[in-house]
Amino acid sequence: MERVTAQDLIRWSEALAGVARTGLGFTDSLYERERFEEILHIAGDIRARADHELDPHHRVSEWMRMVGQGSSGYVTPKVAVGAVVGNDAGELLLIQRSDNGVWLYPTGWADIGYSPAEVAVKEVREETGIECEVVGLLGVLDGMRRGFTKVPLYSVVFLCRATGGVLAPHPLETLGAGFFAADALPEPLAGSGNLWELIFQAVRGEPYDVFFDEPRPAVWQAHEGG
Repeated sequence: MERVTAQDLIRWSEALAGVARTGLGFTDSLYERERFEEILHIAGDIRARADHELDPHHRVSEWMRMVGQGSSGYVTPKVAVGAVVGNDAGELLLIQRSDNGVWLYPTGWADIGYSPAEVAVKEVREETGIECEVVGLLGVLDGMRRGFTKVPLYSVVFLCRATGGVLAPHPLETLGAGFFAADALPEPLAGSGNLWELIFQAVRGEPYDVFFDEPRPAVWQAHEGG
């Protein structure tokens, strides 16, 4: 039996909370509502075990405020869009995020009214001042499974090519931005080593396979590394 990690507890609690909130959004039965609210409290206790500074009652109140009705109440992961932007020198555009200081390719929440590819171009321009064009899809990541987020999140990542503009890091969202070679990446760097190898393979124009998280044979068992 593998060791249960804090990330396992977070994933399980958010999944339980999602089931309960979806149930609350679809049922008119007072009996079922009581059961779903009880599940929310259990999920809150599990989440507090993973994050000792978290008040489980506050977390349950947050979940309750997000309950919708009907199809709008069906709980799904949030969607973020990332842009892996390369230049003619084979370098990669990275930003240093102002919220945690780590370096990552430009990424932002999916905006209503934009296609995912349009969000990628917009985020690059807003965060760095660089203009780019989308070359293709690079991958789709499950943020909770990979352990880089504590909220249910899918990240859609596009391969892009810089076409113009001037580096002008966003003063609120970034601490800095620049193009970096594979052997001169800044620290601290987000993501796994294998992911960056695939990214630079694509930036160099080499054939690549679109990456995604493979289905697990036992989704709800504890898994080291996701």
